Amino acid sequence: MPKKHDIGSGGSPLDHPAHSLPYEAVIKELNTSLDEGLTPDEASYRLQQYGPNKLDEGEGVSVVNILVRQVANAMMLVLILAMAVSFGIQSWIEGGVICAVIILNIVAGFCQEYAAEKTMESLHSLSSPTGTVSRNGQTFSVPSSEIVPGDMVELRTGDVVPADIRLVEAVNFETDEALLTGESLPVQKECDSIFKEDTGSGDRLNIAYSSSTVTRGREIGSIALALRSSDSKRRPVKRGPTGKAKKRSYVQAWTLTGTDAVGRFLGVNVGIPLQRKLSKLACLLFGVAVVFVIVFMAANLFNNSTEVIMYAVATGVSMIPACLMVVLTITMAVGTKRMVRRNVIVRKLDSLEALGAVTDICSDKTGTLTQGKMVVKKAWIPSQGTYSVGTSNEPFNPTVGKITFIPLPPVRLDDEKEGTVAETPETLVSGNRQLEDFLDVASIANLSHVYKSEAGEWNARGEPTEIAIQVFASRLNWNRDRWTKGQGATLAPVIWDKDSSAPVPMTDDHRDKILQNMEELAKMGLRVLALAHRPYTEQAQVLEGAHLRREDVETGLCFLGLIGLYDPPRPETAGSIQACYRAGIVVHMVTGDHPGTAQVIAQQVGILPADFSTVAADVANDMVMTASEFDKLTDEQIDALPTLPLVIARCAPQTKVRMIDALHRRGRFAAMTGDGVNDSPSLKHADVGIAMGQAGSDVAKDASDIILTDDNFASILNAIEEGRRIFDNIQKFVLHLLSENIAQACTLLIGLAFKDADNQSVFPLSPVEILWIIMITSGMPDMGLGMEVAAPDIMDRPPQSKQGIFTWEVIVDILVYGFWTAVLCLAAFSVRVWGFGNGNLARGCNMEWSDEIRDCDLVFRARATTFVCLTWFALFLAWEMVNLRRSFFRMQPKSNKYFTQWMYDVWRNKFLFWSIMAGWITMFPILYIPVLNDVVFKHEPITWEWGIVAVEAVLSSWASKPGNGPNESFSVVERESIRF
Repeated sequence: MPKKHDIGSGGSPLDHPAHSLPYEAVIKELNTSLDEGLTPDEASYRLQQYGPNKLDEGEGVSVVNILVRQVANAMMLVLILAMAVSFGIQSWIEGGVICAVIILNIVAGFCQEYAAEKTMESLHSLSSPTGTVSRNGQTFSVPSSEIVPGDMVELRTGDVVPADIRLVEAVNFETDEALLTGESLPVQKECDSIFKEDTGSGDRLNIAYSSSTVTRGREIGSIALALRSSDSKRRPVKRGPTGKAKKRSYVQAWTLTGTDAVGRFLGVNVGIPLQRKLSKLACLLFGVAVVFVIVFMAANLFNNSTEVIMYAVATGVSMIPACLMVVLTITMAVGTKRMVRRNVIVRKLDSLEALGAVTDICSDKTGTLTQGKMVVKKAWIPSQGTYSVGTSNEPFNPTVGKITFIPLPPVRLDDEKEGTVAETPETLVSGNRQLEDFLDVASIANLSHVYKSEAGEWNARGEPTEIAIQVFASRLNWNRDRWTKGQGATLAPVIWDKDSSAPVPMTDDHRDKILQNMEELAKMGLRVLALAHRPYTEQAQVLEGAHLRREDVETGLCFLGLIGLYDPPRPETAGSIQACYRAGIVVHMVTGDHPGTAQVIAQQVGILPADFSTVAADVANDMVMTASEFDKLTDEQIDALPTLPLVIARCAPQTKVRMIDALHRRGRFAAMTGDGVNDSPSLKHADVGIAMGQAGSDVAKDASDIILTDDNFASILNAIEEGRRIFDNIQKFVLHLLSENIAQACTLLIGLAFKDADNQSVFPLSPVEILWIIMITSGMPDMGLGMEVAAPDIMDRPPQSKQGIFTWEVIVDILVYGFWTAVLCLAAFSVRVWGFGNGNLARGCNMEWSDEIRDCDLVFRARATTFVCLTWFALFLAWEMVNLRRSFFRMQPKSNKYFTQWMYDVWRNKFLFWSIMAGWITMFPILYIPVLNDVVFKHEPITWEWGIVAVEAVLSSWASKPGNGPNESFSVVERESIRF
């Protein structure tokens, strides 16, 4: 075991710096294995011994910032202002209640936002740079913080190096160390070199440093740099060609910077779009509240008496949905946690709003629509024939699956002919020089490693394509280890020191035959690669270890044959794509594969029709294109296409960006998947960028909005379903909350007409009653609405409108529910005062009531009746919001429990159930406990008035959504156009 050193002391488990030792010595001293790596138990022990592989990040979540955000927003400022006014006019009870509401709101909001921030922090840690390690012969990704000394780490182009690593194998390996050394050019690394202990870090070419980016060219570094954005809060000063700026430019910059600061303070230019919309709504409601206050004061001739001011304050507070942002934060936090359980990590909260509006998914093929487990199915060698590999459920095991040989090219293959089965691999290779040359390239020009562990299990490291080719070579006992390990091993990863068979000159006829056979293999759904070699005679350069230029080596190659690899579709992909179509989402395949291969897989998973071969040629050409064909079209020609291509093959990064632009011009909302560095611009450009968690590069992950931890297309559907659920729930509680605000505001405004003996307006609802409705009767059920499960038909309807949550339908619903509730409340007050009372509103009943002043009895009982009615309406409306399109009593129209189904529906969401029950139960102590009722809430107990409440409850439910009958059904289009 390595020696133990304290973390943070600069210690190392090695006796000498890694760059000064041969990599064999480093492996031996760290007691690890090049093939097997560490065991999981040993890795866990070393993690405890050396600590996590990360710097001390300090406090991740700022408590002060969260607290400031809870106080510094438009909604809270209104309450603080109302509290100050209440205390200023010595209305101690109202001021104390408002103060309690403020404290409760701040504490609840703080706790929920802190929990949400911690949740997002943990999710970001899941999506942070990872490392691909080999442990116990198995290769998988782990968070970079869990990498320990002795881990064998694989690095690919686009990866961020997860730790300081001593290289043991490196071919054309370069890293961008600009962040560490300031050098703009990538650094070519070497694994065999050894340096002195005092060598500077920039000259240690056998070390890859943490946070540097793996790149084989400057392009990748440029892409990563372009994706970085500045988060400066200061507006730049406009300068002229000479670099000088005018005074007015400074004034303009300072003004805009100040405006931005005010916007951040009010929340209108920070956070996700939905949060900004709601913050703007809060500012609008604040303005409306001010107008209401002015209207009220004018109606009372600007009397500055205490009760007039208090009524004005109550009217202003009634328009503020104080708990809206708290409920939104809770809903977002719950949604992100649910997504993790469904293999989706949310990196940017913006995507939660955008997911519900996605109309098109542009998906890669390999590893997303398919399993990402490449296996060689066919290999064709000219002048010989075709080798076929039988079915195997173990892609790394070269001993499973028989090899057959037919002396025919792929274009002449007959599926009914099984071919000759080789008795042993040697019988196929022996004396077969063309096959030997083919296998030489397959095994040696290959960076993967296929081996059998000590436990007898077959494992592999490397890219899936190279692993599959290496497995094929291993089937014929031509594994790379045969030439690179043991006595007499030849250490030449690409250049092979071996005599070659005599080549035949390439003619146009040969080229045509190669292309025909390549097309035939592609039609089988195989990814086709060509293998080639050429003699390289410049032995001096090789022996001297000079740098070889790729363009000098890869020229004049001799064609050896074709190899066809099959990546089977995931079993769940076809069903998921059909579910997308039912949800109004079009799926496009954007892949780098050959058009024939892409077309076959697209037919198998349902992107293209199964009878695609019978489709008219002009239509088929529009449905399947190559990137070059698509890129040759102008924007006008693309817009003139009846539909955008369903399959784009040989896809380049710029093609994906143009595809997104074409979708945007058609008013579509695009989600784009990607895993490579070159995918980053399209991920950034898409409405929702989706990176792969297992196969994706770190640069791609940084550019994405969400990450799929299982690289599975079905998880995209999970994310969209969850996004729609969150969107629906936000609509539900916003509709419920604002309806109650409008109901209270309209009740108070119209109630201005209720004048007492002093010609002062009488409260139909007292300020404390209003606050109770806002915080308890509305606030708690709204949290329950935010936790509602997805509706059964959520994926059987079109995507959400780009209008966001405030569609015309929702706006109309808010107004209708609000006004109807206000009508019922005013009716309850009027019926009790003038229908069953003498209409005497007495005087001073807004502020107090005592035994000596019996005249306020009527007002207090009418106010209690109105309060109970509004409470019942608010609570029942919360249950109505569970389904925005069906009545509470007919949410399950096909259920055989025709009269009792609602009992099961109310119990399904237990948080909502108990929130409503709490609002209903607490209504009774508020009504009947002395002092609490008349002194605090300004109402009296009611008796026979419950009859008025019952009648109005029936009227409220009668006017709600009628629902549809048990045998009625509606199409997707009808559900969008019919309100029921």
